[in-house]
Amino acid sequence: MSEPLSFPALLRMIDERSAAFRAAVAAAPNLDADVPSCPGWTLYDLANHLSEGDRFWAHIVLNTAPGDERPSKDGLAAPREREALIAWLADSTEQLLTALREAGPDRGCWAWWEPLASPHTVAAVARRRVPESLIHTYDAQLASGTPQELPTAEAADAIEEFLATVCTGTVPWPGEPATMDYHAAEAGSWRQTVDAAGSRFTRLTVAEAADSKPTAAVYGTASEMALLMYMRIPAGPLRTEGDAGLLRQLQDWG
Repeated sequence: MSEPLSFPALLRMIDERSAAFRAAVAAAPNLDADVPSCPGWTLYDLANHLSEGDRFWAHIVLNTAPGDERPSKDGLAAPREREALIAWLADSTEQLLTALREAGPDRGCWAWWEPLASPHTVAAVARRRVPESLIHTYDAQLASGTPQELPTAEAADAIEEFLATVCTGTVPWPGEPATMDYHAAEAGSWRQTVDAAGSRFTRLTVAEAADSKPTAAVYGTASEMALLMYMRIPAGPLRTEGDAGLLRQLQDWG
């Protein structure tokens, strides 16, 4: 696994993945197309969700501090005409990127996650927005019938960011203590540990990954692993070892 991504790299990835999302919207048959990976949502619903999130976090990084009450969203809906929607999406991304640059990576702000492995900082918000754009671009591509493999660098960081932000916490694991190893062929390996103290993760060295004896393990590419974590693909086609039910238990628990 490479070193953590720099703040400029995160901003570039947000910009690139947001552009890819807009391209998927432009290529889709219509805005009412169903999004198979988001049951009940149309492509318009997905676009409205992503743009709303960009604008919401743009406000947060400039106007909140750690520990503040959760801010309310502005309630503005994206336009329903395709050309206007694409322009709205571009403006939403620009609002987010401008706010992130102005605030700077070290500024503290409100966030919904426990600040154990992922702090309440602007840099962590930027890191969180990369997989939002990454995974929802995949969703939009599904709606147009042309899903693409996730870019490796973004997918690799999305794996660790998911473990740090979404999975790390102090809510007690309801079952027996367990360990789940995730092996991404071109990106490295991670271990998630769950017990009465909650959930936490560690990176594994090559030697640790080779000698590890977890409760269960799953193997795939970085793209497959990120899509699996976000429940966009099933585990069935991937190589798994150990307790076959642990992954499903973790997904249901999350």
